[in-house]
This record gives sequence, structure tokens and C-alpha cells, in this order.
Amino acid sequence: MFRLGHVRNRKESLLLTLTENADAVVTTIVGREETSAEAGLRIQTADGQGPSGEARFAVHVVTAPEAADVIIEGDGSRVFLEENAAEVLSDKVLDAGVDDAGAVSFTILPQPA
Repeated sequence: MFRLGHVRNRKESLLLTLTENADAVVTTIVGREETSAEAGLRIQTADGQGPSGEARFAVHVVTAPEAADVIIEGDGSRVFLEENAAEVLSDKVLDAGVDDAGAVSFTILPQPA
């Protein structure tokens, strides 16, 4: 099931959404690294391209969003999207998983029609 929390700093209607798994993983990751109520996971575009020419992204836990970031607030998570990342991810869904060794992976999926 896909859900979208409260969004700030965004005028367009399309926006990255989070799965329940992504919301839970982001909440856990941020909670382990930061105690600030303003903290969240920041997604920004990274240098280079993926193997099929797609955009690459960097993900960091930060104490607060930057002024121009798009802010997505889920049930327990806060995700900050750098402007370019917000544009590229506007019609996508962020999912997350944790493997048996505890490694976290994020997957970007198309939004359902």
C-alpha cells in the first residue's frame, strides 16, 4: 500500500511517495543517527548516471532540511528532496528493505496508474 504524508515546499501535484516499508526504514535509520525533531533522510542527485542512463542519488541522514528542499512527512519519517531530485522523482515511489545481514536498500519504482 502506498501512502503520502504531509508535503511542504511543493507546488506541483505529482510527488515522490513512500511505501509503508520505506516509512519504517527511514524512521529507524534517522532515529539511530539523529535525535533532533527536525532530522530526516535527504535525497539528492549524485554525479554520473546509472548503467541505463538513469539518474543516480545520494542519501544522507541530516539534522534539518535545506531551505529549498521539498519535505515529505510520513507517519514517523521525514524525507527531504533536493530540488533536482524532487523533479526527477516526482512520479516515483520509494520502497525500502533490510536483508538478513541488516543492510538497507532503497528501490525507486513507478507510481501505480
